[in-house]
Formats: sequence, structure tokens, C-alpha cells
Amino acid sequence: MSRTARLFPVILSGGSGSRLWPLSREEFPKQLQPLTSDKSLLQETAARLGSAKGLEVQPPIVVCNEAHRFIVAEQLRALGIEPKAVVIEPQGRNTAPAACVAALLLEGEPGDLMLIMPSDHSVRDPEAFRDAVAAAAEVAQNGHLVTFGIRPNAPATAYGYIKRGAKLGSRAFAVEKFVEKPDAATAARFLQEGGYDWNGGIFLCPVGLYLSELERNEPEIVPACRRALKDGKNDLFFFRLDAAEFAKVPSQSIDYGVMERTDKAAVVPVDMGWSDVGSWSALHQETEHDAAGNTFLGDVLALDTANSYVRTERQLTAVIGLKDIIVVVTPDAVLVADKGHDQAVKKIVEQLKAKGRTEATAQSRTYRPWGWFQNIDEGPRFKVKRICVKSGAQLSLQKHWHRSEHWVVVTGTAIVTRGEEEFQLRENESTFLPAGTIHRLSNPGQVELHMIEVQSGEYVGEDDIVRIADNYGRSGEGDAQPRKIAKPAKVKNSVKVKTAVKKSRRKLRRKADPSAAARRRVRRRVVRPPAPLAGRRKVSPKMPPDKTPPKKPLGPRKGPSTARRTKTRKRK
Repeated sequence: MSRTARLFPVILSGGSGSRLWPLSREEFPKQLQPLTSDKSLLQETAARLGSAKGLEVQPPIVVCNEAHRFIVAEQLRALGIEPKAVVIEPQGRNTAPAACVAALLLEGEPGDLMLIMPSDHSVRDPEAFRDAVAAAAEVAQNGHLVTFGIRPNAPATAYGYIKRGAKLGSRAFAVEKFVEKPDAATAARFLQEGGYDWNGGIFLCPVGLYLSELERNEPEIVPACRRALKDGKNDLFFFRLDAAEFAKVPSQSIDYGVMERTDKAAVVPVDMGWSDVGSWSALHQETEHDAAGNTFLGDVLALDTANSYVRTERQLTAVIGLKDIIVVVTPDAVLVADKGHDQAVKKIVEQLKAKGRTEATAQSRTYRPWGWFQNIDEGPRFKVKRICVKSGAQLSLQKHWHRSEHWVVVTGTAIVTRGEEEFQLRENESTFLPAGTIHRLSNPGQVELHMIEVQSGEYVGEDDIVRIADNYGRSGEGDAQPRKIAKPAKVKNSVKVKTAVKKSRRKLRRKADPSAAARRRVRRRVVRPPAPLAGRRKVSPKMPPDKTPPKKPLGPRKGPSTARRTKTRKRK
């Protein structure tokens, strides 16, 4: 090489990783998760190049989507990496436009090199990768677009293949042809013949050459990306492409848009322990195994199990007698699959989307720039969340139209803004926020703040939020208006309703109140004195039953009574 080449890593982080559902979903895909080490796949990709031999490695350009921008920035910050740019795609348009945007950012130095890498691949031997990049840089500076051919170790049908052509230097070859994913017999033949490598989707290109070849083969992509870049804007430490212009960009891959249609394609074969982690079987191969070929992650109990991958994120999972089985348990979904059919997981995700199920795209734990929250329970008119706020972080100043919130601090210290008040909450203290109250939550401490939030109201959806002020540039983003909540219809009194059917024309009796009915029964009850018993003296009802009435004084005997005299007269 005539001079030390400047090399800009370009990391494409727009995938959803649906074949690793339910662990990987659109809101938190596999590249943002630590699957093969204590770092995420994105972090491993950003740190992989290090200081390559003979290359002046520059800060990376990362292209990601709207939902992942803060997580991407946070993960790079954790590594101490300051990116040259984090570009936000308003929508996915495949790899060729994403790489085109990065090339346009570097257009001032057309001789600089771009190393285009997916963010969700695993490389077990980074040193071998760096050696291959150094060899590819020499070929690229001589006017080639270089791809990296992964040395195959099995007749895989999940990858495309590259047929090597004439030799170019010590390690590189011209590309004779690209082959789409073959069937099993063809893949076995490729492996037997030799000269074929897997297409790993990693490219090393001079900036100017990539743009010229893309413009020659796909003339609409470059000018459309240029307009999206020109009308874009900075947003905090991100750059947003213009949504309207980027929507006009044709969707195309680098493979078909450039590599398969150029006469300047070259390949550098490399054996670096590469995997695209594109299925549960592939992930199983990248993780440690026990003597029976099993990988157990989490609280797992297994008996008579072999060659299986069992992962649980929460509860105890017990398995018995499994062989070549995938078991993945998350808080809201469980996957059980035969390893031979794990490519069909994507079809499960498509069916869930067709049914409108949130499990297809969202996880129970949702990440935000200030931390995360996790749904614990939910039902009609209520939702319970666990909330974690990072040290020094602050939620937006906000309000909700339809729900009230009750906050209970579990660990840490919180500063709460509630209307005109601002006060501090410590462990085991709580506060109540009525619907419509402007509020904010901050963590002033050095440790994470954990709390429980109980929401209640006529609507508890995440879109019921109005952001008034926000440290992360989200003010006005997704602000809600008061919803018209449907109220239950009033039921008319059945006595007043006239039934169309003749048999039901008579009035329906109103159901009486039980207490009122009891009072009416008491009023209607007739109290009668008990019948006198033989041989017992008659007791006057006016006297207490335990007292005998006094005897009348005996006077002189009189004649017959008036009634008896009257009867006597009548007889006469």
C-alpha cells in the first residue's frame, strides 16, 4: 500500500432477529443482547477490529432504527467508543441504501475504506479477522470491492456461497460467481469440490468505488439517499435522515445491488469462527456444552436430556427425556422446537403479527434512555410495572389523560415533581399522582432506583402520554390527545319496555328490595292469641302471664240478670 489507509467501520444494526424469538424481538433484537459473552453482539462487532495491522482505524458509523437509537448509543458509551455518526433510518430499506448513506458521509475522501459489517454476527477468532481485513485492504486499494468468504465446515443450506476465481495477490481471489442458498445435495457437492466459501455479508470497499458501482447498477438509490441526507437533521448525538425522502429510496441488498453485478468483486477466504447466529441451533453451537451436548441457561433442571438448548429467563424449567430440542422460556412466551425445524420460528412470528399479538414485537421489559420498565400484571383498568431508573437519569416532564399512578420506591432515592411540588421519596415511601397531573421522576443517587408503579383508570395504554419537557429530545413525540372512552349503554327499565312478542306483553314484576319486602311481611302478619288449653285458667291478655288476676268481692246474690228476665217476658 502506498500509504496507511484510513478505515471506517460501518455497522448495520437494523435487523429484528425474528428467528431467535421469543428472546429476540423487534423492540430489543438479538444484536443488542449478550448471547455469546458478557457483551452484546453489537458491542463485540464495534470492538472487533481494534487496531488492524497497517490500517488507521477510525470511529465507526452506525446505522440503526428509531427504536434502538438510545440503546445503541448507551452500549457504545459503555465501551468508551465515540462514534463518528449514529444515523437513524426512518424505515428499513435493506443494506445497500444504509451503506450508501455512510459512503455519502465520507464522500470527501473517496480513497478511504469502508468495512461494512452486520451488527449481529459472532466471531470467535478476532485476530484471524483482523489479518483478513489487512489483506483485503491491499486488494481494495487496488480497485476492488472485497467480500470475506467464510470457510465452510458443513454442507449448510442456510447461507449463500461464493465461488473463487483467479488469484489476486497472496490471499485474495476474484469472484467467479455468487450462488444463492443451495439445497442439501448441492451444498454437499460444493464442500466436496472445494473452492466455495460461505457468503458472510461483510464487505471492504473504497468509498468512491462503492458509490460509483452502486450508481451504475442501481441509479435511483444514490440520488435518493443524497436527498435524504441533505434534508436530514441533527438530533442530540444522532443524525436523522429525512423520512419523506428516504421512503423513496428503493430497497436493495449490497449482494444484488453491487457485488453480483460488478466486475470488480474479490473474495478473501477466512476461518475465524464465524456465525450469523441466525437460529437457535446456530446459537447452541456458539455456547458451551456439557458432556451430553446440552446448554442450560437459567434455573433449569434436566433428566435424560441430550444435545438440547434450554434457556429460562425467569421461572424454574424442568425437562425430561429430550433430545435435539430447543426450549426457551421468557416472562411472557415459551418456545419448544425440534432443532431440525428451528428455521420455522420466523413463521410463528408472522402468525403472531397477523393476529395482532404484541408478543411478536414487544417484550415484557421495555428499554428507555433513562432505564427500563417491565410489566408485572395487567387487566381491565389497571397495570402494574416495575421501573428502573439509572443513576443521574430523569424521565420526561409529562402527564396522562386517562390514568392515575401510585409510585412505591423499593430501593434507591427518587425526586418527584408533582404539579407545583417537588419532594424526595426514599425506600418504602410512596406517592399518588391523579390523572392529568404534570409529573416527573428523577434519580439523584449513585445507585439505580427501583420502584413499583400501579396504574388505574379507564385507559392504561403506553400511548396515553403528553411529554412537556424531555432530556432526550422526545418532547412532542407521540403526544396523546384525550380519548373518547366508550361508556356502557344505559339499559331501560324492563317495566317500560314493550315487547314485540304477544306472549311477553304483560308487565314484568319489579324485583323487590329484600329489606323492604321483609318490612311489608311484618305489617301484614296478624297476631292472634293462642287457644285456651283444657283445665287451664283463662288469662287476660292485658295482664302479665305470670300474675293471677285478683278475685272479685262477693256481694249479696241478686235475681236473674236482665237478659234472663227479658227472655222470660218474651216467652210469656
